Amino acid sequence: MTEAAELPPAPEEAREVFGDRFADAVRYAELLAEAGVQRGLIGPREVPRLWERHILNCAVLSEAVPEGVTVCDVGSGAGLPGIPLALVREDLNITLLEPLLRRTNFLTEVVELLGLDHVTVVRGRAEEVLGTLPPVHVVTARAVAPLDRLAAWGIPLLRPYGEMLALKGDTAEEELKAAATALSKLGAVETSILQVGEGIVEPLSTVVRVEVGESPGGVRFAAKRAKAARTGRARRRR
Repeated sequence: MTEAAELPPAPEEAREVFGDRFADAVRYAELLAEAGVQRGLIGPREVPRLWERHILNCAVLSEAVPEGVTVCDVGSGAGLPGIPLALVREDLNITLLEPLLRRTNFLTEVVELLGLDHVTVVRGRAEEVLGTLPPVHVVTARAVAPLDRLAAWGIPLLRPYGEMLALKGDTAEEELKAAATALSKLGAVETSILQVGEGIVEPLSTVVRVEVGESPGGVRFAAKRAKAARTGRARRRR
């Protein structure tokens, strides 16, 4: 059995980023290093670099998120980027969407322990909750899938003129080019690549931003969303 790696102390940058929520960020890091590893949510080799590579890398996504909006973190996993984002931005209303029970159990425990009243955990796949979750301003994701596939899941969850923010690595530009046709069909009207986290993380976090027009997901998803909404209203009347 491999000996558990030790979680390093929080860097000074974490105090700057999380402010009054610094102690909660430390507790989250401890939970990832302990329960997260034990439950197979993160690999033990990631523990020594939890702060720089994972927690801070996700927290700086807040630089790209507008004020006071609704957010859905698709394929939230162990809560990255949703939990760090929630710790930094209490003005956001965040849904952590995750299909696996062991992960949603962990997320629910973290949300309750840290008192994140502005965060809701939902178990399900993006295509399953379409029409049952209210459309959001922003969809976030990290390391979920290639951009074209991620967009097919995330963009239909957006409200008109919303945006998807996907944390990507060195392949961001390549993925964006490869997904251009798919994004256009899904109603994307503008795309860009952002670098965030200057002075906090090195290398900077790379974010692919996909902005949509009045029909997120395209015509096919608009019809599917309307049908799901009608079904939901019919059920509530019973």
